[in-house]
Amino acid sequence: MRDVPRFARLVTDVVVRRPFLWRLLRGRLRDMFDSVAPTWEERIGPHHLGALRLALAEVEPPLRALDLGTGTGVAAKAIASLFPEAQVDGVDLSEGMLREAEARLPDELRGRVRFRQADASALPYPDGEFGVVTLMNMIPFFDELARVLGPGGHVVVSFSRGADTPIYVPHERLRHELARRGFAEFADFSAGPATAFRARLGRVPANGSSRHGRTGPDA
Repeated sequence: MRDVPRFARLVTDVVVRRPFLWRLLRGRLRDMFDSVAPTWEERIGPHHLGALRLALAEVEPPLRALDLGTGTGVAAKAIASLFPEAQVDGVDLSEGMLREAEARLPDELRGRVRFRQADASALPYPDGEFGVVTLMNMIPFFDELARVLGPGGHVVVSFSRGADTPIYVPHERLRHELARRGFAEFADFSAGPATAFRARLGRVPANGSSRHGRTGPDA
């Protein structure tokens, strides 16, 4: 597919407004990302993590973190470095991207970072499973974000080239959709061309731990 940026922006605009159309478009988008996986990190450029790191800098370390649309695992590895005690799951629809992610994962992170093929619109995780959920250059499915994030947890949505990123959702739209689902404490971040948006879901329960994620025997 030649015009990757244009098609990615079209799908993003359509799906954010009409999520039910995702099932008609996801196959073509998956195939597109399979085709660009070997050169993906060169495409997003060296500046892609700046705003994401800023947005995560003041977040309380989670026990479990989820990186949606993980691609080659760039953000998942950054999260593992920022939160050295966290278990990080990287999810992507593209098998090609996940093969690249596995091949590029350093040995020292293999015990804490794992990759899984899944559809972000219907995630294979229980409710409230994660303390942090990140999306870098990824279409958000707002109901699933609210479902898998624990009370008091943070979501961070970042775009490596700001509004020029092919997969981009304006911060005003993010704020509107997340506020409808119980998010608050919104914050914007910028680092070079990259931007990020952070929000928090509800409050930490009064008698609960401030560390997010499951800690029981089946965690």
